Amino acid sequence: MLVRDAMSTVVLTIGPTHTLRQSAALMSARRVGAAVVHDPDAGGIGILTERDILNSVGLGQNPDIERTHDHTTTDVVFAAPSWTLEEAARAMAHGGFRHLIVLDHGEPVGIVSVRDIIRCWAPVRQHAPA
Repeated sequence: MLVRDAMSTVVLTIGPTHTLRQSAALMSARRVGAAVVHDPDAGGIGILTERDILNSVGLGQNPDIERTHDHTTTDVVFAAPSWTLEEAARAMAHGGFRHLIVLDHGEPVGIVSVRDIIRCWAPVRQHAPA
């Protein structure tokens, strides 16, 4: 199975000046655990995850003041839609993260998460006859 078969095509893109609270509200509304951060001034694509927000709040930082750009991971490992799920899982395990931005021709087309991969790999439950 390939990344394109498992990835979420709901890609939330936010800006670097969003507050963490704004970012969290958008992520919650879309029911996603990560957002693509597009920062034209920094020249690239980054990712903000629920863990980044949690770490900030855990440190006592104010989510109404903290800006996304200060918590964005910019050293991002990207996946291609044609990667196997094994390749994606290996990249996640090696890097210690749970989300990969999927790029096609340099543009974000999806995000694949550990949860997406598990859903594909987990056996379908069948109810035994009573």
